[in-house]
Amino acid sequence: MRIPTLLRGYTGGAASVAAAPGSVRQLLDSLETAYPGIRARVLDETGSVRRFVNIYVGEDDVRFGDGLDTVATDGATVSIIPAVAGG
Repeated sequence: MRIPTLLRGYTGGAASVAAAPGSVRQLLDSLETAYPGIRARVLDETGSVRRFVNIYVGEDDVRFGDGLDTVATDGATVSIIPAVAGG
């Protein structure tokens, strides 16, 4: 799982962490177990992906698939990407 710079403080500076195959929800749960506090930066109070955070499995944005139930198979790259805004 790829970790953005803004969240690397939770992972001890690691840009990526290993995760077992499963749904994105399961991956975030295991990420929270290993790195407490990180899930709250990715999900809001309702358990939805925060508005300005994107999660990709491979090249696919989970918002346009099965959301947090999107399955990341063995070897898939899951990326958490903060949205960038500007004008």
